[in-house]
Amino acid sequence: MNPTISSDQIDLLIWNLHQDPYYVLGPHQVEQDGKSVWAIRAYLPHAEMVTLVDPVRPGKEYAMHSVHHPNFFECVIPEPELFRYQFKAHEHGKDRLLYDPYSFGVEVLTEFDRHLFAEGNHYKIYEKLGAHIMEIDGIKGVYFAVWAPNARNVSVIGEFNYWDGRAHQMRKGDPGVWEIFIPDLGEGAKYKFEVKNSEGHLYEKTDPHGYQQEIRPKTASIVADLEKYEWQDRNWMDERRNSDPLVKPISIYEMHIGSWMHGNAEELPADGYPVVHAADMKPGARFLTYRELADKLIPYVKDLGFTHLELLPVAEHPFDGSWGYQVIGFYAATSRYGTPQDFMYFVDKCHENGIGVIVDWVPGHFPKDGHGLALFDGTHLYNPADDRIGEHKGWGTYAFNYERNEVKNFLIANALFWFDKYHIDGIRVDAVASIIYRNYCREPGEWVPNEYGGCEYIAGVEFLKHLHGILYSYYPGILSIAEESTAWPMVTAPTYMGGLGFNLKWNMGWMHDMLDYFEMDPWFRQFHQTNVTFSLMYAFNENFVLALSHDEIVHEKSAMPGKMPGDIWQKLANLRCLYGYMFTHPGKKSLFMGMEFAQWSEWNVWGDLEWWLLQHDKHIGMANLIRDLHRLLKQESALHTIDFSYEGFEWMECNDNKNSVISFIRKGKDGEFVVVVCNFTPVLHGSYRIGVPEPGFYQELLNSDAADYWGSGAGNYGGKPTDEIAMHSQRYSIDLCLPPLSTLVLKLDQESIEKNNAKREQERLEEERYHQEQERSKRLLQEQEEQKQKAQDQLHPPILG
Repeated sequence: MNPTISSDQIDLLIWNLHQDPYYVLGPHQVEQDGKSVWAIRAYLPHAEMVTLVDPVRPGKEYAMHSVHHPNFFECVIPEPELFRYQFKAHEHGKDRLLYDPYSFGVEVLTEFDRHLFAEGNHYKIYEKLGAHIMEIDGIKGVYFAVWAPNARNVSVIGEFNYWDGRAHQMRKGDPGVWEIFIPDLGEGAKYKFEVKNSEGHLYEKTDPHGYQQEIRPKTASIVADLEKYEWQDRNWMDERRNSDPLVKPISIYEMHIGSWMHGNAEELPADGYPVVHAADMKPGARFLTYRELADKLIPYVKDLGFTHLELLPVAEHPFDGSWGYQVIGFYAATSRYGTPQDFMYFVDKCHENGIGVIVDWVPGHFPKDGHGLALFDGTHLYNPADDRIGEHKGWGTYAFNYERNEVKNFLIANALFWFDKYHIDGIRVDAVASIIYRNYCREPGEWVPNEYGGCEYIAGVEFLKHLHGILYSYYPGILSIAEESTAWPMVTAPTYMGGLGFNLKWNMGWMHDMLDYFEMDPWFRQFHQTNVTFSLMYAFNENFVLALSHDEIVHEKSAMPGKMPGDIWQKLANLRCLYGYMFTHPGKKSLFMGMEFAQWSEWNVWGDLEWWLLQHDKHIGMANLIRDLHRLLKQESALHTIDFSYEGFEWMECNDNKNSVISFIRKGKDGEFVVVVCNFTPVLHGSYRIGVPEPGFYQELLNSDAADYWGSGAGNYGGKPTDEIAMHSQRYSIDLCLPPLSTLVLKLDQESIEKNNAKREQERLEEERYHQEQERSKRLLQEQEEQKQKAQDQLHPPILG
């Protein structure tokens, strides 16, 4: 038979040059012999013979004929109403039935969707682009859509079409989005996008908006349904929505899931997930699954008292050695540890146990792997083409193009996605400086100034402001933490005040000063007292997190105890003192895994933590201290309700550099306070007097040198009473024993508080009575004067003119 469409159109389709295959394929009404008939066309590259059948009426069949090309088939149906037909294709020696994808002409992306995406404001674009299970006209299948405006042709490839890009060619629409609905596909189908650039070069790409990917080293996307998990955390979400996290105790356990603890590769996960080997360097070890982590990690972190988990990036990434920071699947939870529903279960269980979940988010760069975003449609689609702006050569990655609306939309929607679909409680934004500075890690001549001649990346700044302007309105009560190490002002100020909009920022200055200080021999510390005190000069300029992070225990920097001077006892005593100061210093807290029990080795992403150390008293003692510091942080309002204002802090003594001792007061919104004293030398001070604001008995709430923590046991026998001896501008003082290398936390006991309150109330009443007597006396004098004047007026009445 002769084709009902021109051979030129057929050739365009066969050679992947047609940007609207629906124009050629599928059902089309045509005129034949003066009658309107249906011409059905199909391009099935692997079919030897094709028959069109009616699945509702057995035996109703139409033979399809090859026209112009051996695999281009067509038939004519002389019926006024077209039925939902199927193809019976004979391929590779067997028949298979399939619905015609080009008979489903519905467009999921509306004009409004396209408009919002083009202007960068479609905050749920992940529900439109990517792969989505849906039903059209009673037929279940998967709708695919991808943004590739400069591609010549885009196809969906997978096991269902023998990974052949000729089979399911997509239609291009505005603003460069390609789409197709493929019937009979469902959850679990593996796929990629085959993208041809303008010169016909092929790129097999992972779905940028895909919800799941194959276990590395494989790279295909997997169709996933994120709506079938039944969340149990409504109370948690409601409470979060209606609370201010900044007045709550926050202590973050930063961790890398794949190197926290390994399982035995010979023991299959109980949840049925396949074994994923951890590393060639550790044969026989496998990753724990998300569900196994829920059983092991959550009780551990809860027992130690941490309030939040911070997970190094869990978005899909190809290389374990990147720690997760070179992301390919921005919308896919990594399959190393389980399915999307498994990760949802993990977050759900965290919330059930009162633990928030923060994920590291990486909007600053992406890797050059061929199956990722790099050169996605044959052009620099996601990054600027000028490598002086669009490339981070030190990392070997590309930088995002924040000046392009669709790229900003991709990133902002991605942040919202993790809160929406996975119920996370916060993000920590990696390498903020690389987003807001054009000269970040670039030598002179390797970067391009902005339009005003400066080094600020204005588009990056506006991207962050845009992000935070949306984020808190969608998800109030969440955290957005900046890893930002420069002097950029107002990082944690609201966007309406000109800030970047984060609500917390890592205090890198405090971290470097403290580690430099504690690495010194204690004798030299007397010359570097400002390392300890300088942070209070700027502590309230931003909302800070005091973070001892993964970056400080890698690349031969040494693990935490290894940084400390002295013998083993002194090393651990130094570390206990540092932790004590950290937990009493203004700001929220963050520790990387292994620091809580003083692991001796640096973090190794290919291994797991040295859990055997917890057989030894010295390491059990460190964990006991962390547990008690958390108990103190939570129970004492003075240690968490005013972390970001001078109202919550007062120095008692910061200048005793000779003894390397400091003392200060932390205050809470409820008027309560605690006294903190730190001795940064191994010298025991048997009698050291500090000023305190109120009289009474000061309980020793915590002593980092206690025997329970593997300390010397020196201390103050539970507390000390005050003396009416003025000290440090205070009327009262206490004479303390300062243990070596220790932090002490003291607080007035309840009896003293009640006694002082009663005394203050008595003084208030007495003052009130005094003022009342003064007022009464004043009124009596005034009445006497008035009576006296009245008597004089009666004796000497005024003479009227």
